[in-house]
Amino acid sequence: MAIKLEMLRTFRTVAEQGSLGSAAEQLGRTPSAVSMTLALLEDHIGAPLFETDRKNRLTPLGQLVLQESNRATDAFSRSVDAIGRHAVSTAGTVRLAVVPSATVTFLPGIIASFQQQRPDVRLEISDVDSATVRQRVKLDDADIGILSEPVEDATEDTVIYEDDLGIVCRRDGAISDAMADGEACSWQLLLREPFIANPLCHLVAHACLAPLLATCNLEARNTTALLSFVRAGLGATVLPRSAVQHQLDEVSFLRPDDPPTRRQLRKIREKSHHLSPAAEAFWLSL
Repeated sequence: MAIKLEMLRTFRTVAEQGSLGSAAEQLGRTPSAVSMTLALLEDHIGAPLFETDRKNRLTPLGQLVLQESNRATDAFSRSVDAIGRHAVSTAGTVRLAVVPSATVTFLPGIIASFQQQRPDVRLEISDVDSATVRQRVKLDDADIGILSEPVEDATEDTVIYEDDLGIVCRRDGAISDAMADGEACSWQLLLREPFIANPLCHLVAHACLAPLLATCNLEARNTTALLSFVRAGLGATVLPRSAVQHQLDEVSFLRPDDPPTRRQLRKIREKSHHLSPAAEAFWLSL
């Protein structure tokens, strides 16, 4: 008898719950039915998967089978989700994984234009950091990614937008006061206020950034949150000019030249994954 997906799903649930009773309740089955499914799986494999009858500790083989069960059941769930997405959209769904700074600056205009041309396409957008963007595209959890870091693997990578990075601070804070007193516009100004870290800070090649990143006690990834923290007087941070261009009445944007630093947005897709017609159309719109 071949191993069936239901066997792997049952085994995974028992391993995660640590008991037949809890697993049976989650699966909506009786403990005896769950036990029988496990027995069939172990008979097929030819070795026990649990150390004891209590099902609370896996054998080394059981740990390996759990990893494979996770892969198999997760892949099946992704396929079911994809079918569901296509069922609710006449032209399909485009899944996007996007860094936060792009969702509030670059992306809205692209979406507005695309929806005028393709109102029948459903867009699903995840707001995540660059590392997670790469991972989701690689694992086919996203069709297209937009991130702010170069990609060095087999992923197709194209620069689609760039702008200046600079210091964002309150207009009445210590950094703004220093500039009013004639101090040069340098990344060194970040030392005058508490520092709010975010992933874009790593793009700045100035000696003051490394110790600031190592000692700061506040970090955020969402651009809206970062701007809220700055406005609340919690410190200064590093953001692209486009993130604050409509809010300069509340905060200041300073562009140091030691060195001048640009942020690039890149669109990525996994070369081994075939894009749907809808996703291909969105890729070309970027």
